Amino acid sequence: MMAADQDSPLYLGFDFSTQQLKVVAVDGNLNVVHQNNVQFDSELPEFRTQGGVHIHADKLTVTSPALMWVKALDLLLDKMKEAGLDFSRVRALSGSGQQHGSVYWRTGASETLTNLDPDQNLNQQLQNSFSISDCPVWMDSSSSQQCQDLQRAVGGALRLAEITGSRAYERFTGNQIAKMRQTKPNEFQSAERISLVSSFAASLFLGDYAAIDYSDGSGMNLLDIRTRTWSEVCLEATAPHLHSLLGAPLPSTAVLGPISSYFVQRYGFSESCRVVAFTGDNPASLAGMRLQQGDIAVSLGTSDTVFLWLQQPRPALEGHIFCNPVDWQEYMALLCFKNGSLTRERVRNECAGGSWELFSASLRDTPLGNNGYIGFYFDVMEITPPVVGVHRFDPDDSEVSSLSPQVEVRALVEGQFLSRRLHAERLGYSIIPGTRVLATGGASSNKEILQVLSDVFNAPVYTIDLSNSACLGSAYRALHGLVAESGVTFSDAVKKAPEPQLVATPHPTAQEVYDQMLKRYARLEERLLQETRP
Repeated sequence: MMAADQDSPLYLGFDFSTQQLKVVAVDGNLNVVHQNNVQFDSELPEFRTQGGVHIHADKLTVTSPALMWVKALDLLLDKMKEAGLDFSRVRALSGSGQQHGSVYWRTGASETLTNLDPDQNLNQQLQNSFSISDCPVWMDSSSSQQCQDLQRAVGGALRLAEITGSRAYERFTGNQIAKMRQTKPNEFQSAERISLVSSFAASLFLGDYAAIDYSDGSGMNLLDIRTRTWSEVCLEATAPHLHSLLGAPLPSTAVLGPISSYFVQRYGFSESCRVVAFTGDNPASLAGMRLQQGDIAVSLGTSDTVFLWLQQPRPALEGHIFCNPVDWQEYMALLCFKNGSLTRERVRNECAGGSWELFSASLRDTPLGNNGYIGFYFDVMEITPPVVGVHRFDPDDSEVSSLSPQVEVRALVEGQFLSRRLHAERLGYSIIPGTRVLATGGASSNKEILQVLSDVFNAPVYTIDLSNSACLGSAYRALHGLVAESGVTFSDAVKKAPEPQLVATPHPTAQEVYDQMLKRYARLEERLLQETRP
């Protein structure tokens, strides 16, 4: 750190992710001044995790030890201290946790949290604080029966999506809670509080049970996303007395209180340091990308993920709608598509001799709209829509077995982005003047792919370098939390952060071509769904 910055305030962002615990410190000008991490498998081998989790014999049950996360925090703070971070300069901290994980605090744990001894580490003192030692995490898919029960109780999958923003998913916390109550009744009975991974982590810093925030709370199948209170019908269908076990949810921008005196005495934090509500890793990433009203973010990775900022959501049987983490009156949506970069790489290998240069040339040398050829490329069963296989269509909507290599490349990329736009619009997204598309992930380095993205969405595309988006978003949210109540918007609070770079603008004829093509794509997708339904 530079000597000139020794007195500047610091803001910490933690990310309790699946495989590691990470932290980023930013200064008042939003420069990153410190980064650190703890890898669960290699640095905490006593917990015997693989990829940060325990995969059980049935292959469906996937858990992580709560004490591993506690011990990782001990280790991380010690590393930060050794690196010379001056904790007394930290004005506020926030964080994120892998979404959908749940932590079960044993009766009496709140007293332990309130009376932590600064001469001992957290791990020693919280040994007996969890009624269920291994927590279900987002990779768990063992609660199918509970999902069916919940949907039946509220009047069907679409009704549940209208209330909570998503149909029932096995990994969602409400269904995991219902399963715990049924399969581990004694341990469940001895819990006095249920946290998400995010609010559990905030509780450690607060020295008291932290509220679940609206945004991460929307990933539980329990929160009414319009009233931002727990849905009575969902709670009743899940477990008795859930109100008191969950506590009242709060806005994601809420300041929960001062940091626990434990951290003041053990690490030298200032007594005035504030803990801002922690949230899920996806909402924190939206903050890290600094998405604004009307923006859409497209992460082009192994799977492609689309983040949307929404004002008027239209919950559906596909995708997820959460309360917005930086403006509690707005919403965000999330869509995940399994067939992302691996499918692009397969077509590159088959049609461009394994060369991205030739792949890009194919996109440059073929016209917008591909002369009417259109394709669906689902190498593995897609989430949205639930279809598998490669389906190519000629300009007359007849299915064909093959296309020329150049046409195939464009059919793949146009098809992927038409799919992203179609399903985003079905959740309530609309392209308006000023809309920006923010591209991240591996394929965002390919200018020709981004040009197609810009054309299909008829909006400028910007790239943003985000290796630690959830961490960075948490640090930004810590800073914003201190001024949010006085009406400062998130975008104003973080205006000093690096700006995304403009890389592509739509072709003048793009809107005319793709508005028509989108209708045709939707019609063909529906045809495929009808043909593949049992």
